[in-house]
Amino acid sequence: MQNGSKLLKVVSILMIVFGGLGILGVLIGLAGTGLMAAMTDELAAFGIDEELMQDATTALYIGLIGFAAQLTAGIIGVKNHNKPEKHNICLLFACIVIVLQLFGNIFDIATGGLTGMTVMNIVIGLAVPVLYLIGTLQLKKLADGGQEQPPVQPMH
Repeated sequence: MQNGSKLLKVVSILMIVFGGLGILGVLIGLAGTGLMAAMTDELAAFGIDEELMQDATTALYIGLIGFAAQLTAGIIGVKNHNKPEKHNICLLFACIVIVLQLFGNIFDIATGGLTGMTVMNIVIGLAVPVLYLIGTLQLKKLADGGQEQPPVQPMH
């Protein structure tokens, strides 16, 4: 059996996919806000002011940083999922991604209030990084001399 964390590998692949898609979405969003900024007079008729545009742009930049960290963490996790001695770098990126996710959530709450959508964003946004952290802790356990636990077999 190969020593490593299968959970870390699977979640890392998800982080690569979500991070890449997120970066693409942010770049499209930044292009959109750039176009909207050129139409300031027309947007005022819809109640979209400069402050709202600034909040949207700031949120997009926060998202860009978060998705880039997520993509980087995913790549590092895939490369190191079977290298227990590399658990520290995975742990560092798990913490970075979680902190950036929390920072983005706090910004969302501060600018838009606590809504059902915000709560759903918090839960879903933290699920993958927390699973990454759990996979990293499995890798750390292997580095500390522990053995990978076999899957639990259902009782018949």
